Amino acid sequence: MRTAVVIGTGLVGTSAALALAGRGVHVHLLDHDPASARTAAALGAGTDEAPEGRVDLAVIAVPPAHVASVLATAMRDDIARGYLDVASVKGGPRRELEALGVDLTPYIGTHPMAGKERSGPLAATADLFEGRPWVLTPTRDTDTEVLNLALELVALCRAVPVVMDADAHDRAVALVSHTPQLISSMVAARLEEADETAVRLCGQGIRDVTRIAASDPRMWVEILSANPGPVADVLAGVAADLDETVQALRSLQTGDEDKRREGTDSIEDVLRRGNAGRVRVPGKHGAAPASYEIVAVLISDRPGELAGIFADAGRAGINVEDVRIEHATGQQAGLVQLMVEPSAAPALATALRERGWSIRQ
Repeated sequence: MRTAVVIGTGLVGTSAALALAGRGVHVHLLDHDPASARTAAALGAGTDEAPEGRVDLAVIAVPPAHVASVLATAMRDDIARGYLDVASVKGGPRRELEALGVDLTPYIGTHPMAGKERSGPLAATADLFEGRPWVLTPTRDTDTEVLNLALELVALCRAVPVVMDADAHDRAVALVSHTPQLISSMVAARLEEADETAVRLCGQGIRDVTRIAASDPRMWVEILSANPGPVADVLAGVAADLDETVQALRSLQTGDEDKRREGTDSIEDVLRRGNAGRVRVPGKHGAAPASYEIVAVLISDRPGELAGIFADAGRAGINVEDVRIEHATGQQAGLVQLMVEPSAAPALATALRERGWSIRQ
């Protein structure tokens, strides 16, 4: 692939363009908002000038509701040898294209499983897709050349290709992406009118659960509107669990020991099922999840503190597998939770203490 055009210069489109441009592909950037394309170009994602002739690949990075019309126009204008979209829903756009009578042999639906709670070209990074699954949904009609172009794009973005049926993809993302967004927003919505004293007690748990609630509502309305059935099916299951849990908690308020026992069993059941589901979430580099030991270090909010901890861990010959930061309420301090292999935790704690760090049990 030597040339490409990216139509839609939001987070995903600009990130793909940055990755391609960084690996020598000449990228043209188009957007219904010329200012967005100019911003992406200024970031080094390509040129905001339209291509003069056919390019190798057209990447359609617009909301699901607009994929079919933008693709149909691009294919009618014959701007590329191959076409793909990166929308988060796959079945609907394909059916719309079929209804428009578009020749689908030079097209393949794709979806990179990466994103941020921020949107727009300024949030884009060339490494957004590195190590992330990138779903491809070819059909028997998909031209081999187009599939190869899509695979080349995935490789240039250093993502991991995953081949799926379009409707199976939509059911999967309803479970692992779309429903979590709604639930995160619902939990965060409880905070909107909460007492200030309660909000000040927020810790890492509520921050983890509500992080994606900061996402753009308009963008998510478009995504959910394109995949309402599968999301509603998942939410119905969650709603059933919620109803049972509410009843169980009410039972714990009674003086009836049998009801209290049933309530306890019901709550324990949903918590255990949560444990079992969490274990299935892939761990580092997509491998089976690993169990790490946490070494908690108290730090002040000064430049260089984190760098110093990592440098001292490196000097001790210990690899930090993951890290979390919990900020102290009302203080210029916090806890850095260093996650390491269980066998390495005692040595890391000892090494950091010797270098003057305060370790919290």
